[in-house]
Amino acid sequence: MMNEAVTGSRRIRVLIVAGNDLFRSGLVSLLATEPDIEVVAEAPSGRSGAQLASRLRPDVALVSLRLSDLKGAEATRAILQRSPTTRVLAFIAPTNGHESPDSDEIERVIQAGASGFLASDTPIDEIVTAVRAAAADSHWLVPRTVEEVLAAMRRPDAAKQQHPGADRLPPRELELLRWISRGLDNEEIANRIGASPPRVKQLVSSILRKLGPPDR
Repeated sequence: MMNEAVTGSRRIRVLIVAGNDLFRSGLVSLLATEPDIEVVAEAPSGRSGAQLASRLRPDVALVSLRLSDLKGAEATRAILQRSPTTRVLAFIAPTNGHESPDSDEIERVIQAGASGFLASDTPIDEIVTAVRAAAADSHWLVPRTVEEVLAAMRRPDAAKQQHPGADRLPPRELELLRWISRGLDNEEIANRIGASPPRVKQLVSSILRKLGPPDR
């Protein structure tokens, strides 16, 4: 069942797409405590999420990679086709208690246009920060996701044909990815590489643009 909420004119409008009812309800409850964020709708499947995105044009869509009808990349693509201005944050949900997406799956979601990734156990303050970053047209990566991206970049050239942007990352952006993979936040990374936190955000956005589809 698809549930809708009344939107606020100045709030970040969020759509949640996740098959697990409890997981979805938990996100709604957690985000409801933030005065600048409003969950405008929730959906249990990729297709219903795309329909809601088409009608409501949310600022951000939180999309689980584990949906009953569509894979994560398919759901991301469907939402962005219906609502190109929406920013998708993919949830890397666990299967049987383990984080299970492989680098191929993460690559496909990047190429579909996702603006970032969150793990299922991401603290609520990080979820809120990621939503705000996505609404501001920035990108968000969690350390375990970066490990998968770096693994993909170490593949043989034949495999990289599906992920050509990896070869376009300069040393500074590769260094930033490695610091993210070690769990450093933007301020800590800024101190390490001698840049400001806003500059770090710009570099992360640059990385995902290169890894993602050419028209986004």
